[in-house]
Amino acid sequence: MINKTSIINNLNENKVSINYTQTTLAIIILLGMGAWAIFESNIKSTLGFEVLIGLAMGYVLQRSRFGFAGGVRRIYITGESSLTTALILLFSITILGTTAIHYGAAIKGIDIPGIASVEPASLATIAGGMMFGIGMMFSGGCASGTLTDMGEGEGRAFIVIIFFVLGALWGVHDLPMWKETFLFNIGTTVYLPDIFGYFGSLVISLLGFLGIYVFAKKYESKRRKSKTLIIPEYADWEKELPEQKKYKFFSKKTYHKFFIERWSFNKGAVVFSILFLSLLIVSGKSWGVTTSFAKWGGWASNSLGVVDISTWPWFIDKMEEMSKGFLMDGGSLRNIGLIIGSLVAALLAGRFSFKFRFTFKDSFVYIIGGLLMGYGSRIGLGCNAGALYSGITNFSLSGWVYLPAMVIGGIIGIKIVQKLKINM
Repeated sequence: MINKTSIINNLNENKVSINYTQTTLAIIILLGMGAWAIFESNIKSTLGFEVLIGLAMGYVLQRSRFGFAGGVRRIYITGESSLTTALILLFSITILGTTAIHYGAAIKGIDIPGIASVEPASLATIAGGMMFGIGMMFSGGCASGTLTDMGEGEGRAFIVIIFFVLGALWGVHDLPMWKETFLFNIGTTVYLPDIFGYFGSLVISLLGFLGIYVFAKKYESKRRKSKTLIIPEYADWEKELPEQKKYKFFSKKTYHKFFIERWSFNKGAVVFSILFLSLLIVSGKSWGVTTSFAKWGGWASNSLGVVDISTWPWFIDKMEEMSKGFLMDGGSLRNIGLIIGSLVAALLAGRFSFKFRFTFKDSFVYIIGGLLMGYGSRIGLGCNAGALYSGITNFSLSGWVYLPAMVIGGIIGIKIVQKLKINM
């Protein structure tokens, strides 16, 4: 008697294609990254960790297609809320962890890890958040998304990153001027536990996440009723294969499961929250991306002799740190690790390729997007990582102010991109 299930399983397994060249390259890169992490650890113990945590973050973001820009774009365009609700899960798990970390430090009377993420909430937060939101839609990704896209070989991201760095450098140059305006003067710095206590701040934050969740699900329901809901489909190559009747560990199916099959957004959220909390515990600092971009711009300017940044107020207290070099900066190591982690994920899946499917008009929009994200991240004192995610999960009121500003900016950006018919 013919076993139809067995035939289907065999056919599906035969469809699995392993690119041995890309897999081998991924293994070589991983070994190289391990050696680099050891080298950095010998200089300073936390630097090697920064390399590895960035590597893991890039792998997770690429494997699950998890991103902050997508959390706005996906639900607005399709009505489908799975990525948005996964982001809510990410924030919820993370803030449970940060509550314990902050409270533990507070009762011991020691410095609170992540407290540097508590920034002023002002009109500048709103202006910077909106600027960043528009820019990330012009660019096709946020700060971490741009780095992830670079690892995947997206040509668009290489254009964006150059102007992102230039925009950040421009932003820190103008920051003293902005700080003299009403945009910065109208506002206040609020660490929520100072007002509501740690338990109260946790409850208020979770209720805020619940409110966003309810709104997202109601919006999805509305789109379903109006028959405008679009359910995005995974590509065939990244879908789960049927279970084998007889399990074999060394098989194409196992390789597909571990390295090709797409992770759910929720899985990405859970793993990324663990990485975020690990970074906070080990380094004492929260996750950020764009501060290092401004430093990259400073290093490039110094190396090329374009401008003397040593007199800029933003750089004055950083010059000793800058003099130690690019590879002594933990944030830079983490960002590079993130790019490589994304690259490794794409190689292991056999899907890495350089993609340059865009026009001159598209390129111009990417340039504007990079500049807006860079400049906005300095005016708003952070990006999706530092101002939004780290801000909210470290109990800064500024994160809650930045959130609607970035979303509104994102929606404006989407409308412009759609009108201009930009390739994303």
